[in-house]
Amino acid sequence: MSKIEEEWNLHWLVWHNDAIKLRDALRAATEDKIEQKDPRGRTPLMLAVTLGHLESAKVLLEHNANVNIENDEGWSVVQEANATGDPELLMVVLESRNAQRFQTRSQGIPQLLRKLKEAPDFYVEMKWEFTTWVPLLSRICPSDTYKVYKEGSNVRIDTTLLGFEQNKWVRGNKSFIFKGRHDGAQLLEVDHDRREVYSVDLGIRELEGEMMPTQDAVEGRLSSPIVTTYVNTDKISFERNKSGIWGWRSDRCETINGHLCKVFSATNVELVTRTRMEHMTEDEKQRCREEEKDSLQLIAPLQTLLGILETSTVNEHEADENEKEEGMSRNAGHVTPEEYFDPGVDLGGRDIGRRKEMTTKIQKFKATLWLCDSYPLMLPEQILPIVDLMALSSAHFAKLRDFIQLQLPAGFPVKIEIPLFHVLNASITFGNIFGLDSPVEGVQYLNEEDTGRLSCVLSESCFQPPLGYTHTDTESAQMQPAFGLDEGDALMQYAIQQSLMEAGTENDMVNVWEALSGSNPGPVGDGHHLPAPSNRPLPAPPFNEEDTILQRAIAESLGLAFTPSESFLTSDDPDLEQAIRLSQEESEAWQHRQEEEEETLKRILELSLVEK
Repeated sequence: MSKIEEEWNLHWLVWHNDAIKLRDALRAATEDKIEQKDPRGRTPLMLAVTLGHLESAKVLLEHNANVNIENDEGWSVVQEANATGDPELLMVVLESRNAQRFQTRSQGIPQLLRKLKEAPDFYVEMKWEFTTWVPLLSRICPSDTYKVYKEGSNVRIDTTLLGFEQNKWVRGNKSFIFKGRHDGAQLLEVDHDRREVYSVDLGIRELEGEMMPTQDAVEGRLSSPIVTTYVNTDKISFERNKSGIWGWRSDRCETINGHLCKVFSATNVELVTRTRMEHMTEDEKQRCREEEKDSLQLIAPLQTLLGILETSTVNEHEADENEKEEGMSRNAGHVTPEEYFDPGVDLGGRDIGRRKEMTTKIQKFKATLWLCDSYPLMLPEQILPIVDLMALSSAHFAKLRDFIQLQLPAGFPVKIEIPLFHVLNASITFGNIFGLDSPVEGVQYLNEEDTGRLSCVLSESCFQPPLGYTHTDTESAQMQPAFGLDEGDALMQYAIQQSLMEAGTENDMVNVWEALSGSNPGPVGDGHHLPAPSNRPLPAPPFNEEDTILQRAIAESLGLAFTPSESFLTSDDPDLEQAIRLSQEESEAWQHRQEEEEETLKRILELSLVEK
């Protein structure tokens, strides 16, 4: 037995796709050994998937190898399976991913509730507001207020923004009640509109095949780019904002919901988007390149105008037929096992798996924090477990969790503004703590005389469904959302695209989304997968004259970032053209006045510095 085979036994068997010996070795392997990472940062399962070894991957999944992991480059097992282009391998990995996520959620919720039990009780409202830098479009973005009740090991979360279906934001009125118990937890989903209650016991149990992805979902993934978006926290630094003029500058403070807060900026916040297409056909790649090119041509001037920096790195080239065949190889870099398992060998950019065709985009933003030194809540003990609870099934809470787990300056973050996607930011504000600002049924606050601290008392009725509601026991899997965290990101991005189209389209008018991306997204998929954008226009929904005028005004406001010859809106309305021309002339005159005022101010300052 060679040294490599002895030290990396499971990896060695995976490399040679020896499923029979691998199964025998796994019977005696510990969990640490199954999840051991090789010198290139891959577990045996990640190695099997990257090499496209279906037989070895199945054996490892039978022994509960962790699907929800990433390699050193940040790609998940599902994404690497997608990149192989093998539908059977992707189907197997997706099914195991869904099952393991559900099991993690079922086990994680009771643990979080037990952790919360020792923390002081509280009530707080978290207002989520989604904003965009695209002119005049903030009114389309959704908002919601999560009402959070915590008493002992019981947690209740109320929400009204339920999702996005059939080109519309879905509103409703639901409560999710988690009740911790010694043997697990109970989840109640209370639909106040339908007056129905769905209950399920969360614990460790065997699944019964409800997690199988559909064939359409698999095919859709294989015909679309692999996209991942994340906030790079490596370079983030926090700086105290300043206020004042004429050289007298002090630390900036603002009052948020009655609490005096210090204002900090998180600089060097990078929103990174990486896209891979090596698994797609040439026609599918060409379609995506054309859509990307059109989108960049339209958006780039607007981003520059609005001060948003975006840089692109494209790691792909036109390959000849021999290179294309080589790129299909499961070891396109011709890496030997001796090279791969020796950490001292520099592979020089070579790697196993198919040759990557990847585009990386980086957008730099500034996040803002409002921190209060005397807020009644504690971030690690009370709020972070709630965020962890919601992050189990919400991509946006997962991003919030990742951000607040940074080394934040001292104080409670009463308000946070963080980037989510290319055109979308999220603002989260904590308010109505303990029901101080407006009364809440079942919630009372007490002022402790000896310490001067506020405490919260919640009634047991807060965690009981209203009388008269219909109760239904259901299987746990049926209550899970039809998409995971990555699909949740894709759903939100698609929802943004569709929201930009809500004002309607006409045959002779380019709509806002087309102006932004150069394409018109196709219909939504089956809930598991969102199809790639299509050039086929959607049927125009009903719209009124006011919406049409707003649509055209938005398009023209975006068109100001271009020269007249580049304008993407051609108007046949003389009055509208005249109004736009007058508006542009007024804008130029205003800019000229501003320049004159700045020049005058500069001269005054220079004179004031001259010694008398």
